[in-house]
Amino acid sequence: MTLFKGPARELVLSLKYRNGLFVLEDMKVLMRGNPAISEFIADATLVPVPLHPRKRRERGFNQSELLAEALAEVVEGAASVANLLQRVLDIESQTTFDRRTRRRRMKNAFAARKGAAITAGQRYVLVDDVFTTGSTLNACAHAMRRAGALNLDVITFAHG
Repeated sequence: MTLFKGPARELVLSLKYRNGLFVLEDMKVLMRGNPAISEFIADATLVPVPLHPRKRRERGFNQSELLAEALAEVVEGAASVANLLQRVLDIESQTTFDRRTRRRRMKNAFAARKGAAITAGQRYVLVDDVFTTGSTLNACAHAMRRAGALNLDVITFAHG
């Protein structure tokens, strides 16, 4: 959606590390301002990148899940949110690692939730806050494909 610089960076950092849930309204304004986003996610199942249960307890929320819910709100219900994945490995923040290390550390970090209804014909869009190297989203996509998803895309609030 946007570069991970300036105000967009501050929005993500405020949400993720400063419990700044209030920034979700500003993020929704930016989402609504880009009609291509609505077209891209229409009729899709939005799948937030999950946090490890320990990290979710510490933070109190999953920022990717909140972004997925915001996206579904922006398209007025034309997309649904489903927590189909779980994080099975408790990995510390990836921010200080290079691409190769991130990829290695994320291997098998995610799996489909027990009982998750993943169907081959449905279109899924993985949702995360920031795309840096793609290691997290690739690991999620791998887990979704193992569970039977064939039509899979990604969307992030920021990249870079």
